[in-house]
Amino acid sequence: MSVRRLAEASVQPASFAFNKAMTAQAKTWINKYPKGREQSAVIPLLMLAQEQDGWVTKAAIEHVADMLGMPYIRALEVATFYTQFQLKPVGTRAHIQVCGTTPCMLRGSEELMDVCRSKIHHDQFHTNEAGTLSWEEVECLGACVNAPMVMIFKDTYEDLTPERLAEIIDQFEAGKGDQVKTGPQTGRVFSAPLTGFTSLTDEKGVLKSTREKEAKATSKAAKAAAAAPAAAAPNVAAAPDKADAPAKPSLDDKNRPAGIAKPAAVDDLKLISGVGPKIEGTLHELGIFTFAQVASWKKAEREWVDGYLSFHGRIERDDWVKQAKALAKGGEAEYIRVFGKKPV
Repeated sequence: MSVRRLAEASVQPASFAFNKAMTAQAKTWINKYPKGREQSAVIPLLMLAQEQDGWVTKAAIEHVADMLGMPYIRALEVATFYTQFQLKPVGTRAHIQVCGTTPCMLRGSEELMDVCRSKIHHDQFHTNEAGTLSWEEVECLGACVNAPMVMIFKDTYEDLTPERLAEIIDQFEAGKGDQVKTGPQTGRVFSAPLTGFTSLTDEKGVLKSTREKEAKATSKAAKAAAAAPAAAAPNVAAAPDKADAPAKPSLDDKNRPAGIAKPAAVDDLKLISGVGPKIEGTLHELGIFTFAQVASWKKAEREWVDGYLSFHGRIERDDWVKQAKALAKGGEAEYIRVFGKKPV
């Protein structure tokens, strides 16, 4: 990683203060964090400082640190670590970040950098003579499909050619940057294929097809309702789910496992895979408090518990009895010896 240092003292302003609008935004960010954790707002506040002045000055770093009650060195560490922070003056009208990562490089980003070298300055992080333009090479900016691309302040400009980038630079230099179209500079729509859409190309056709399907479904339902006996109509809305669901076994069933009074030492049944806090609570309600109880369940008892918990075979799949026997015999150590892993 490159060494990032603050700009030389000769270009550093003597002081810094947020303007009224930025002060309001800074307070909003600080209020997002709990009392005592205000320092978490250091990154957004430094970004606000950069948005206001164009770059992050030493005075701005110290001002942000004072606002958040943190040592200067901590704020300085953040500002010098993240490359999103400009530590030297940049162009007042445009700072152009040229993506140089593989997709953009393969699509001609080096030629875009040549444009910056010829129209702005031969070296990165230097402004032109007027101080209005500057540039740098950066890592991926996240629009690889539309390579090559650049970012100017908060906007991206994609599908660039050297000629188009030169035109964009001229517009920013002329103070007309707000008139430049952002995003793809070709006929592409966002990140759609260069050749155009390949699916859902006719919105009207999609809507027509959807409406036809809805009309057919409505007609079919109407015919079915008309053909049904009138006396059966009140039962149409009956909910079959509950009727079809098997009823819970009775608490008085002879196959219900025997429960016990809550002992002084209760085993942590959650160590059995498949038993969570809710299931453990239900087992406690049934008088099941120990691994030994679970380990003693016969098939009929397991089926009763399975039905009561609506598990549908889960007790057998997870083999609760084998797990409980290991835990009852030697705790987690025995469980690890038997299963080769810690209980979860």
